[in-house]
Amino acid sequence: MKAMSPLEELRHSCSHILATAILRLYPDTQLDIGPPTENGFYYDVDLEKKLDASDLEAIEAEMKKVIKENQKFERIECSREEAITKIKSIGQERYKLGRLADIPEGEPISFYQNGEFIDLCAGSHVGYTKKVKAFKLLSIAGAYHRGDENNKQLQRIYGTAFGSKEELEVYLERLEQARARDHRKLGRELKLFHIDEAVGSGMVLWTPNGAIIRQELQSFIAEELRMADYEQVFTPHIGKLGLYRTSGHFPYYKESQFPPIVEPGTVEHLAESGCSCGELSNQLDSGEIDGYLLKPMNCPMHIKIFDSQPHSYRDLPVRLAEFGTVYRWEQSGELNGMTRVRGFTQDDAHIFCTEEQVGQEIQGCLDLVKLVFNTLGMQDYRVRIGLRDPDSSKYVGDAAKWDKAEAALREAAQTLEVQFVEEPGEAAFYGPKIDFVVKDVIGREWQLGTVQVDYNLPERFKLSYIGADNEKHRPVMIHRAPFGSMERFCGVLIEHFAGNFPTWLAPEQVRILPMNDDLVPQAREIEKLLKAAKIRVTVDAVADKLGAKIRKTHLDKVPHMLVLGKREAEEGKVQVKSRANPSLEGVKTPAEFMSELLQTIADKTLPESESAEAGS
Repeated sequence: MKAMSPLEELRHSCSHILATAILRLYPDTQLDIGPPTENGFYYDVDLEKKLDASDLEAIEAEMKKVIKENQKFERIECSREEAITKIKSIGQERYKLGRLADIPEGEPISFYQNGEFIDLCAGSHVGYTKKVKAFKLLSIAGAYHRGDENNKQLQRIYGTAFGSKEELEVYLERLEQARARDHRKLGRELKLFHIDEAVGSGMVLWTPNGAIIRQELQSFIAEELRMADYEQVFTPHIGKLGLYRTSGHFPYYKESQFPPIVEPGTVEHLAESGCSCGELSNQLDSGEIDGYLLKPMNCPMHIKIFDSQPHSYRDLPVRLAEFGTVYRWEQSGELNGMTRVRGFTQDDAHIFCTEEQVGQEIQGCLDLVKLVFNTLGMQDYRVRIGLRDPDSSKYVGDAAKWDKAEAALREAAQTLEVQFVEEPGEAAFYGPKIDFVVKDVIGREWQLGTVQVDYNLPERFKLSYIGADNEKHRPVMIHRAPFGSMERFCGVLIEHFAGNFPTWLAPEQVRILPMNDDLVPQAREIEKLLKAAKIRVTVDAVADKLGAKIRKTHLDKVPHMLVLGKREAEEGKVQVKSRANPSLEGVKTPAEFMSELLQTIADKTLPESESAEAGS
């Protein structure tokens, strides 16, 4: 078992203090598990009362009493039989016996006791409860036992703890910022996307405003791909199971995929023959019967496009790109707005090249990812190289080819001039990968762009090209997606900019504010002028005071507003106010403003942070 860091020990100890307090307040509670996490800790509890925010206050107060008692954390080792007896004696057998069964034979079994509380636990902990000086309970959420929605839903109590009150205050301030920037909240307020249970959990409906952002991003990357000699393709949303058996996606990863679709005639025939659901599943897994699958990956279809015609070494590299929608079965408890969904579109591309071209092609992919991040002001990122775990059986292919692919990624990563780490066990099943982990403006990390080198799928599909020696050779395949998932990327982008998008992405770029009804016709003429230049503009023709119109424009996070008063109208000018780029402000003719704005859009100018915050 990996040793805990001092901060993890502190947080794990706090989870035990939490459980101690809960049992004091609700003695009939059954406890499940309470580990430390990246940002704190939690404990899953089963109790009849549905907890709310006021209960957290009471639990927190009881935790402070436990801390003040300065209880010692003591480790108790025992045999498996003794552990069973102890768990039953403390009345915690509902979940703890199952957790005990998870401990492999031969591994040490231990409990930790602080005061009256005893818990099955491998540790480790701080010495005494008074070592916990700065903690806070944060929220309550539902969590299925062992993450399985077929099991009972428990109540998960989240909290955090730090070594000092100052560190805790900084973290809580960041949480407040995160709440204000939450893409689910801003998505509703700015009318960017909608998730409707009638459509399905984890299925994003892009509303007109959100669709503009997505289309602008797609147009931006599509132009870069065109200049880099990528070719656009389109593939269906569904494919035969045999395709995914060949690729290795089915049945090995079927738990993360939607169930196969069997032809109606086949289902009727099997039902008449008395075939059970279990037998049907087995026959699908074994390939005895075929079916269709909502595609979990675009790569097998791109492979078939490459393989649909012969290729010479002179044709390579072949670069196929698609904004392809794929489907993954995520547990309902893991769904989260746009950042964790069941249907999402990847800015996907696959490059088929010779071994000699791999290094250059990887470099081109990395340059594209860097361009995306730099354009959007996401310059604080790190690189993670996902390697295979030699002791795992989940990876396919020849070890020598894995070595080549991993070496190529290492060499490419060294050119990025940013820190990178290697993480064994994080490779895709068919090849190693480089992931870009972006830190947003409040310090949270998001895995976005990815580049993967693959010697294995070309082997599984028996791809070939004719080399200079007039013999058949196997191409190497590179998978890359600078945005990753469009849904996730846009969710992160909403939070990164707090909804204050740069002008080129903003759904509404300009709002014209006539000061009275008499000026509305002139405002409409300015609107026509800007619309003719493909600027997204509206007129606020509501009979309201100017101050109210300006406040609403700020709330709607429109980057630029044009105030049209009587004097401006007489002079044929407007007063420009800009949340995003104050350098554009002043009294100008509409044509002057339009020229400057079009340059701002063409340059993809970022908002100036201070003005963006002021207008938020």
